[in-house]
Amino acid sequence: MEILRTIWITLTSENEFLTKIITAPTIFIEAWIIITLITLVLKIDTSKKEKNFYIIILSFSSLITEFFIPTPYNVIINYLIMIILNRVFFKLKIVKLILSIIIPYSIFALIGLLILKPLLIIFKIDPNALNLLPIYRLIYQTMFYAISFLLILLFNSLNIRFIFYENINKKSRTIILLNLGFGIFTLSTQLIISFLYIKILSPVINILSFISLLGYFLISFYSLTRVTKLQVVTQNLESAENYNQTLTYLYDNVKAFQHDFNNMVFIIDGYIESNDIEGLKLYHKNLLSDCEKVNNTALLNPKLINNSGIYNLLMAKYKKASENNVEIHLEYFFDLEKLKMPIYEFARILGILLDNAIEAAQETNERKVNIQFRDSQMNNTQIITIENSFNNNSIDTKKIFEKGFSEKENHTGVGLWEVNQILKRISNANLITSINKNYFKQSLEIYY
Repeated sequence: MEILRTIWITLTSENEFLTKIITAPTIFIEAWIIITLITLVLKIDTSKKEKNFYIIILSFSSLITEFFIPTPYNVIINYLIMIILNRVFFKLKIVKLILSIIIPYSIFALIGLLILKPLLIIFKIDPNALNLLPIYRLIYQTMFYAISFLLILLFNSLNIRFIFYENINKKSRTIILLNLGFGIFTLSTQLIISFLYIKILSPVINILSFISLLGYFLISFYSLTRVTKLQVVTQNLESAENYNQTLTYLYDNVKAFQHDFNNMVFIIDGYIESNDIEGLKLYHKNLLSDCEKVNNTALLNPKLINNSGIYNLLMAKYKKASENNVEIHLEYFFDLEKLKMPIYEFARILGILLDNAIEAAQETNERKVNIQFRDSQMNNTQIITIENSFNNNSIDTKKIFEKGFSEKENHTGVGLWEVNQILKRISNANLITSINKNYFKQSLEIYY
């Protein structure tokens, strides 16, 4: 009985340091809730090992800030650490990175707003007692984490996910970022007001404040999801329009082949009867060239090139090449859903390299560009090779990446320099440049 009495006295005596010591293990629970919310709502794939490592790092950093840095600076530092961890562990882009902070922050803030006032009324204490008395801090955190756990179960059972598509345009991304920024400001302002005047505000006002904030964020997240979905639908419609043009081109070519088929057979028969093998070879070469154009166009298929943005880019460059009488040969053995670098940077690099290849090929007699997408699983490398006919074999393959260097008139010479700047920010990609037999070759290698 004496032991129980001592424990009770300890739990009900004001001691801020002891309160922190007793409640320290709950930091690991909070870290688990944070990563579970992030990976669940944002649909982030991660291994159990990565999860455990994340929890350990976040928990120990939170323990250090809890004991050595005063409130509210410790909270700010904890969220900064979360930003770094989310970027390093999950490789999140700016919008998803902000969401990975807003989601747990918003949920924790709303839960705190919901349970704090009733707790203060029931136990007839002030907010400072939560930091000074271990018993009240334990009760508060037990309720807090229990509700958080129930929310995770609810999100999981209802399959609540925030689907965000990274390849949306700049304008939509800016609107989303502004919306998120105002959301953080609104929530923070409301919380500060609520906690400063929690003794004055009635429970009804507290509940109404909670409901209004919850409604605001639910509607905001729903609107953001709709915006991104609308953007993707727009891109898919553009892809469908391009694909329809591809099908029309294929149909016209097949129809032309069908119309000329008998003539082709008669011509081949004539070469054979006259034993004109050289003439037959030349005719066969031209015939294969036309067949190859049809086969290359057939590869421009959104089901095969399974990213609407990259598909539209390739279609645009194919049209540009056709308008300039440049022949494109495409080999595609790739799955863009498994691309091991950010799609935005990948698209920028691909666009610059294709523009350069088409422009250089225009100045040659062959007028050819060869494009190959392949995944070398044996070497854990994804390789995109762009090769074009080329006149200048003496060009310096290092100097072309310097800012302002260009052999063409009215060109700024920033294309390859920009590619080089992008690759400096990406640790697992490299561009290999070479010249061989009047062909200029660029190979983008992505390691995984």
